[in-house]
Amino acid sequence: MSTPPSDPRTDTVDGRRLENLLVAAVVLVLVVGAGIAGVVAVTRRGPDAVPAYAQPAAAPVPADAAARASWARGAAGPTGVPERALVAYAGAEAAARDELADCGLSWVTLAGLGRVESNHGRFGNTALNEAGRPADPVRGPELDGTNGNREIRDSDGGRLDGDTTYDRAVGPLQFIPSTWALYGADGDGDGVGDPDDLDDAALAAARYLCADDRDLRRGDDWRAAVLAYNRSQAYVDRVRREAVGAATAVG
Repeated sequence: MSTPPSDPRTDTVDGRRLENLLVAAVVLVLVVGAGIAGVVAVTRRGPDAVPAYAQPAAAPVPADAAARASWARGAAGPTGVPERALVAYAGAEAAARDELADCGLSWVTLAGLGRVESNHGRFGNTALNEAGRPADPVRGPELDGTNGNREIRDSDGGRLDGDTTYDRAVGPLQFIPSTWALYGADGDGDGVGDPDDLDDAALAAARYLCADDRDLRRGDDWRAAVLAYNRSQAYVDRVRREAVGAATAVG
């Protein structure tokens, strides 16, 4: 940026003040610009530390609910995932495309979690009903600090898990009540967020996995997301095997 040469006829005190203000403004712009550039440089993502753990690639599910239901019918056989569970996972992926667009969540990650956490709502010889709820509630053990579990005292008065002494993981995706309080969702739009409802739980899991601006297409972020669910590398590897299997089954 340049300024015209001074004119003796107008080079008054006011003129000098104006010129000084212009110079100050240019300096301010340069300083602010440098600051912004510094912020960009600090927050720019570096190389993917563990690209081998990137979310298994699968074609996006249809945006239309009826088309997703048809897709689920076709995918249930090849994947071995119950049709009703696939409807829930696909619905969460579709919702995440709007709510969590930069996360890149795929249904295959939710399918991997669902298989490991409750065999897609079938743990204990139960099964999902048409509403996406296990016929018999799925509850984890008391989190009393034994058998490798953390001790988590009751946080919800037993409202979700029925236990007023310790917390228990709830539903097909095994949400602890305190985590549900932060990420709970109403995935099926019935006005109620319920961790026993797989539609709701799948969208809540999407929010949880995508927290901290994670991009699940990056291996370091995908691994960090699944580790947040369970601090075990063996758990991460098992979820990944299930996710890869689901993605491979649908080509």
